Amino acid sequence: MRYWLMKSEPSEYSIDDLARDGGVAWFGVRNYQARNFMRDQMQVGDGVLFYHSTCAEPGIAGLAEVATPAYPDATQFDAEGKYFDPKATPENPRWFNVEVKFVRKTRLIPLSELREAPELATMRILAKGNRLSITPVDPDEWNFIQRLF
Repeated sequence: MRYWLMKSEPSEYSIDDLARDGGVAWFGVRNYQARNFMRDQMQVGDGVLFYHSTCAEPGIAGLAEVATPAYPDATQFDAEGKYFDPKATPENPRWFNVEVKFVRKTRLIPLSELREAPELATMRILAKGNRLSITPVDPDEWNFIQRLF
């Protein structure tokens, strides 16, 4: 089992939306490294820290779980959509997504609190210049964060 942090802008899709829907396809990722995490490493049952980004108070807002293996992201084929990729074809897709399912909403653990914890000093989300929407989480980091809820 692996653990992941997945960022979502709450104005686009929040932990409350995930709680309402029960699950969602994590579509629209257009970074090769994040895509590779989904396509090559994520497995059904992996734990997910659902992170609110690009908002007044960014931070971990809840828990989710990887619910499906990776499959081609349909939005890459929609010529009218904002995630369209003219180089992608159904025979040779470039972009993939997984589905995540809601586990539970937690108290918001703000980015500032994460930065203060020495136990999280090497967490990828805290690395200078990190802008990836999906990052792996070390099991020790996962366990420490679970105690913060």
